[in-house]
Amino acid sequence: MRVLRTFGVLLALVAAVSCTAAGGGSPADAKPGDASTGGASAGGRSRAVDLAPYERLLPAPVSAQGGGPGYELAPGTVIRTVPGHAEVRRIGERLAEALRAPGAPPLPVADGSGGPGAGSGIVLRLDGGEGTRELGEEGYRLDSAPAAVTLTARTPAGLFHAVQTLRQLVPAAGRGTVPGGRITDRPRFAYRGAMLDIARHFFTVEQVKRYVDQLAQYKVNTLHLHLTDDQGWRLDIASWPRLAAYGGASEVGGGPGGAWTRDDYREVVRYAAERYVEVVPEIDMPGHTNAALASYAELNCDGKAPERYTGTKVGFSSLCVGKELTYAFVDDVLREVAELTPGRYLHIGGDEANATPAADYAAFMDRAQRTVAAYGKRVVAWHQLAGARPAPGAVLQWWGHDRTAAAERAKVAAAAKAGHPVILSPADHAYLDMKYDKATKPGLAWAGYVPVRRAYDWDPGAYLDGVPESSVLGVEAPLWTETVATVADLEHLAFPRVLGIAELGWSPATAHDWDRYRLRLAAQTARLDAQGIAFHRSPEVPWETPPGSRPA
Repeated sequence: MRVLRTFGVLLALVAAVSCTAAGGGSPADAKPGDASTGGASAGGRSRAVDLAPYERLLPAPVSAQGGGPGYELAPGTVIRTVPGHAEVRRIGERLAEALRAPGAPPLPVADGSGGPGAGSGIVLRLDGGEGTRELGEEGYRLDSAPAAVTLTARTPAGLFHAVQTLRQLVPAAGRGTVPGGRITDRPRFAYRGAMLDIARHFFTVEQVKRYVDQLAQYKVNTLHLHLTDDQGWRLDIASWPRLAAYGGASEVGGGPGGAWTRDDYREVVRYAAERYVEVVPEIDMPGHTNAALASYAELNCDGKAPERYTGTKVGFSSLCVGKELTYAFVDDVLREVAELTPGRYLHIGGDEANATPAADYAAFMDRAQRTVAAYGKRVVAWHQLAGARPAPGAVLQWWGHDRTAAAERAKVAAAAKAGHPVILSPADHAYLDMKYDKATKPGLAWAGYVPVRRAYDWDPGAYLDGVPESSVLGVEAPLWTETVATVADLEHLAFPRVLGIAELGWSPATAHDWDRYRLRLAAQTARLDAQGIAFHRSPEVPWETPPGSRPA
């Protein structure tokens, strides 16, 4: 995954299918694949400002029917939530804050649709009836008419996603008209993730929370945290305190590193959950373990602790598979991490274990997987687990690339056929630490350059031979931090490419169209600028700032 390789990779999978949606001035009933909606390749449009409001949405919705008068936002607009439902009330309050005009108080939030102006305003509805079954657990419906904007979903998560769409439709400064029409939307894949490596370079709780906010507004629902590696151990483990105290005090380049307390980790998990983002912690093993080995001499086969490591080489470290103490260590660590993590998954790495013989690797992973299950979690591991013995239900995360050997691909396909779901993170499309081009300052290039189009222009449902869409749990955009030490570097590499991965995870395959996507991406310019995101202004995208001072 992080081994330097030299090769050139050029691939463009271009779907000749039109993207989604209409909005004021567009056909009355537009869906993904309806060429009548026009675009850069249909109708000659080449700028974001040429798109109708519903055409600007990112990720592209399943269906958007534009037309008729919309809802006029005003200072007295009331956001109406579900009576007695604290979770929906919280979503409404966040929306009120997001729509706050400069210098004005947030919009009022009221429980229920009764009282003065009943049925008007912005209405958040939960409806688990037959008529909303198509929305699933995360989908929603948005209706905009002169009387109200109504957001309907079966779950609070669906309402949260509806709010993110509404924010993109709201005019600058929170005043004006929400375009009339209806959106019906739901995700293509259940797992839509981003990974942040805080082991190579340490990032604080507040920095990670900022990234969560940025991701959640584009309907990313999973944050994979790479917490341990050769260069640092970033989470306090009460039963092995030297891991964080000593193993956390280093990073690439010799910086001071750092570690989160248990409460720090709980705060990130809580914050993410309130934005419907599930945290997946990764404790990499049996390789990528030098920080642990340096912290406790007894974990080494020879009983001698190595020096802490601040370089970028991989594949040289391994837990001592033959020592029973190793498994007591693994049990303690996974137990504590599982106790701190309310989510379903626990990632145990398993990649680049070059210092662990194959038979030892398989035996070790057998025991590690059993430990994960014992603490009520589901195993996730990098796709090398397919070459050992994946436990029932284990999820494999593919990080290969176009040059990955056919035999390795075949192992993953066989695992998928046996019922193991696959998360797709192809390094030459989804790795956010790959440089855009040779001029990019931070980043690596072992998987080739990954410009914005390449990050977007692939189909997860048809990417790996022998892995049908039904076996794909979802997509994830990892960001490894060997060369990333600041938030500015993180955002420069992640944005705008992570938005393409977000769309691949959410939008239907029929919406996939680079020419139209690049315009919708350009339509996000003012939004990204207003949030102070240090994104890469790729020459592939006609970046434009729409009129107005502040998108919601």
